[in-house]
Amino acid sequence: MKSSSKKSVSRPAKGAKKNEVGNAGEPQQQAGGTHPVMTTQQGLAISDNQNSLRATPRGPTLLEDFVLREKITHFDHERIPERIVHARGTGAHGYFELTQSLSKYTTANILTEKNVQTPVFCRFSTVAGGSGSVDTPRDVRGFAVKFYTNQGNWDLVGNNIPVFFIQDAMKFPDLIHAVKMEPDRGFPQAASAHDTFWDFISLMPESMHMVMWAMSDRAIPRSLRMIEGFGIHSFRLVNKEGQSTFVKFHWRPKIGLQSTVWDEAVKLAGADPDFHRRDFFEAIQNGHYPEWELGVQLFTQEEADAFPFDHLDSTKLIPEELVPLKIIGRMVLNRWPDNFFAETEQVAFCPANIVPGIDFSDDPLLQGRLFSYLDTQLIRLGGPNFTQIPVNAPKCPFHNMQRDGHMQTQVYKGRTAYEPQSLEADKPRASQKTGFHSAAVQAEGVKSRIRADSFADHYSQARMFFRSQSETEQAHLASALVFELSKVETEHVRLAVISQLRTVDESLAKRVGDGLGLKSLPAAVAPFVPVKDLDLSPALRIIDRMKDTLEGRTIGILVADGSNNESIDAMKNAVEKAGAQVKLVAQKRGVTLKDGTYVTADGQLAGTPSIVFDGVVSILPMAEAEKLVNEAAAVDWFRDAFGHLKVIAACKGTHKILEAAGITPDAGVVAPEDIKAFIKLAKTRQWAREPKLRNLA
Repeated sequence: MKSSSKKSVSRPAKGAKKNEVGNAGEPQQQAGGTHPVMTTQQGLAISDNQNSLRATPRGPTLLEDFVLREKITHFDHERIPERIVHARGTGAHGYFELTQSLSKYTTANILTEKNVQTPVFCRFSTVAGGSGSVDTPRDVRGFAVKFYTNQGNWDLVGNNIPVFFIQDAMKFPDLIHAVKMEPDRGFPQAASAHDTFWDFISLMPESMHMVMWAMSDRAIPRSLRMIEGFGIHSFRLVNKEGQSTFVKFHWRPKIGLQSTVWDEAVKLAGADPDFHRRDFFEAIQNGHYPEWELGVQLFTQEEADAFPFDHLDSTKLIPEELVPLKIIGRMVLNRWPDNFFAETEQVAFCPANIVPGIDFSDDPLLQGRLFSYLDTQLIRLGGPNFTQIPVNAPKCPFHNMQRDGHMQTQVYKGRTAYEPQSLEADKPRASQKTGFHSAAVQAEGVKSRIRADSFADHYSQARMFFRSQSETEQAHLASALVFELSKVETEHVRLAVISQLRTVDESLAKRVGDGLGLKSLPAAVAPFVPVKDLDLSPALRIIDRMKDTLEGRTIGILVADGSNNESIDAMKNAVEKAGAQVKLVAQKRGVTLKDGTYVTADGQLAGTPSIVFDGVVSILPMAEAEKLVNEAAAVDWFRDAFGHLKVIAACKGTHKILEAAGITPDAGVVAPEDIKAFIKLAKTRQWAREPKLRNLA
């Protein structure tokens, strides 16, 4: 999309009511009420709380924007020492290896030197909850990678979702204030199903695309090893001739995508609050190292000008069908931190940490992040020397004239601490040859607080995402919206969200409205620009893209005294050969098998529910199975496995427990002897079972 030096003039869409729409960056306005004028901390009245000050409508954010700086600075310092967002995290060490050189596009060694193993530290996190919250809420997952390159540290700081809620960093404090615990009551923790979040969403049309992703199965992943990662923003690659190419970064999990179902995610939160962290830890300890491919989307300014959206808008993605993904490398995480606090908790990421050959775009959300991350680390980690903490320090030589400060651990020698100087020959100087050069991008226009009209289409990609999903995933998304909005106490907020949904997709709005028991739907909002029916993108699905593999999965085998050890060994060996992990579960931790072998189970029945497994097997003597018919933990073990659409290998005696659980066996219930069928079915869920078990929206 081409920049315009003219000031953008916004006009309501035809038929729009007064105050229903404003310029491309204005939220929906709530009618009625008298509000005091918003001011800075110094009492200065604020004219625009939606847009950062930029050189042009699509240009870079200006450092002189004191309103933005005050707002972001105050927000960054609201929590000490826990991260304000992404507090609940899990990290691991590993390496990145380039397999396809991008030397045509960039001078960055990390993207040009093939078959070199560059150390990395990767941190995954939830967004909304505190550090003591659970692993499995419906939430966005942070996906941040620190590359310790030979040219300095490069931080690729993104999420498992390729778009975001807002277009301008000015709105980030408002978004997080809305989704966090409501300040007058201190709850809910790590949840978006409450009034303040949905009130904000109902007034921010630009958030609707991200809402579709957040309500999809992407927000309830089965494992951190089974999520994608995205750099979100467009960045630039700069080659040795100074020419730049836009790039978007994607991480693809080797073992494929998989999510939980909602009831399973809820029960996991109670059964094992550390489920994702434990899963990641055990995978590394067992040598099943999590691995991702790194892919890039490369495109020129001319190609970007032809897109039916603005790639500088972080609420938009570039479909892979439009710009194919080019796989260029892989990341393997193979070492758990020696100390959680020293590494996972103290690691500090910043999108501004780049290396020569990589540069920024004028995405206004990215522009704000370049300031915000460094600012928050200064207060969270005690001062400007947080880069000397081992997990943050570069592994290549580094030299500068920065001295002293809180927690200074370097003992600098010599007389000078300034540049230029002529007294010491061994002190550093800038290098035109090897140093970082910003891309030469022309920008001109009138500085203003107004968003470009090319950012004004808030609904077309939201519609594309929903309509691109499979029928099952559409039902999950609609049901998630019903659940979330059912928790909202304020009626006009619920109705306002339905109004937005009608503009996204009428069938979705009707399904959600029916789920909430509405007799009629409120009027749809009038979009600022007409909603486009974009080409669908099957690449946005999960279920259809699941890999035909058992790698990364865990199978639970229920045993008891007298269980057939040969049957157990046959199943265990076959499942492990297929790439999965096997755990034995019993009523007591110690059991004696049929051949007299005494084994210690990996979990006790009441404390190891089937929700922690991807498939379950039961190998029980008839007498022991009959004892479990009246054991609630055993009945629930199978009822939950069946309800969460997992394959069950049930011996003859287990069928009595299935009957007690009210389960009518289907094609997803097989005999333990049919190992081949079990392994095939365990690679996915039994989706045909779901409509028979629950009423989805």
